[in-house]
Amino acid sequence: MRESQNIEFKSTWKDEYLKWICGFANANGGTLYIGKNDAGDIVDLQKTEKLLEDIPNKVRDTLGILVDVNLHENLQGNFLEIIVEPYPYPVNYKGQYHYRSGSTKQELKGGALDKFLLQKKGKRWDSVPVPNVSVNDLKRETFDFFRKRASMSQRIDQESLADSNEHLIENLQLREGKFLKRAAILLFHTNPERFITGAYIKIGYFESDSDLRFQDEVHGNLFEQIEKTVDLLFTKYIKAIISYESINRIETFEYPKNALREALLNAIAHKDYSGGVPIQISVYKDKLMIWNEGQLPENWTMETLIAKHASKPYNPDIANALFRSGYIESWGRGITKMIKLCIEAGLPQPSFSYNSSGIWAVFQKDIYNESYLRTLQLNDRQIRAVFFVKNNDKITNSEYQKINNIKKTVAALELQDLTKKEVLVKIGKTGRGIKYRLSKK
Repeated sequence: MRESQNIEFKSTWKDEYLKWICGFANANGGTLYIGKNDAGDIVDLQKTEKLLEDIPNKVRDTLGILVDVNLHENLQGNFLEIIVEPYPYPVNYKGQYHYRSGSTKQELKGGALDKFLLQKKGKRWDSVPVPNVSVNDLKRETFDFFRKRASMSQRIDQESLADSNEHLIENLQLREGKFLKRAAILLFHTNPERFITGAYIKIGYFESDSDLRFQDEVHGNLFEQIEKTVDLLFTKYIKAIISYESINRIETFEYPKNALREALLNAIAHKDYSGGVPIQISVYKDKLMIWNEGQLPENWTMETLIAKHASKPYNPDIANALFRSGYIESWGRGITKMIKLCIEAGLPQPSFSYNSSGIWAVFQKDIYNESYLRTLQLNDRQIRAVFFVKNNDKITNSEYQKINNIKKTVAALELQDLTKKEVLVKIGKTGRGIKYRLSKK
């Protein structure tokens, strides 16, 4: 047994360990062992009878909670087991709030403390009321835009949509008593950044991680940010491949628009706006990355996020308004939808990752198009072979000969050139077992 989220070892008792008990109570509960070293070995605790009486009293008097304290006696020596249950309300140690995260104890301060206290009260950040703001301060054009979208989505009845802006705010549950919620400010205010730092979106085009070529910032309320960002991405940052069917001009973008829109909506609905950091979109020649500050729901992993899951928006009031307007679904299908759209467009599946500060969604461009392959100085036969592999997953020397009507030796040389340029990768070692697939590089 090792130290973990729910287990902590201490060789002897000190009153400051009440902070660790406080941390367990504020998190998911846990067990504090007194009389074990960091490796979990028993060190034979002394004066256990006195500690059995003192510890429960100190926990009750200082923290206001009850714990079970058990004495274990064996040949190696004695140790105490302090079992702490998770508490539904905030527990403090002399005015300090501690929290167990992983195998460490943290004192909560600032924004982290605000979020913790709100969650213990059953509230979320976006539901906090904001004084001195009225419905008259919100943008009328955004209400009109919302009504138009909500009417098309048919997720609000027409009678409610015909009501005043005051009643619409009530129907969307964006009011707390006489005050508007933060969600209402973000969704409808003319300038949300007056109240919420970092409530905007940054877009940059990078030649490399250290070489930013140009950038834009998108401000306004969330509805405006969604529309402006998508428009800016597909007019300035993302190229369209032009083709024709008869006399009709067809534009095929490097990434499916609905997939990127879905990723943007996910970032907006799940962003931790208390952090004061904007959503960031980084565009490269071969990929596009969207980042938002935030965290996964409790006990979730990236596998949970990518698999079919229930909808658990970080900002429920914002997500509800986006749902009513037809922007998002309410079934946790966003990532599944992004993956499906990219596969249908012949692109690699987008990848998703999470670190302590936020969540990344990364879209890879299909670089195996004719214009890119020409830059590698490939001939027509080689380009034809690359498209063959895209459609059939692999190619052999004999297949290369057949589709290009050439001899084996020429096929071998051109396939060798494709592997040298890291377009294809060689699988197998000898004879007919050798085949070639697209390189992941």
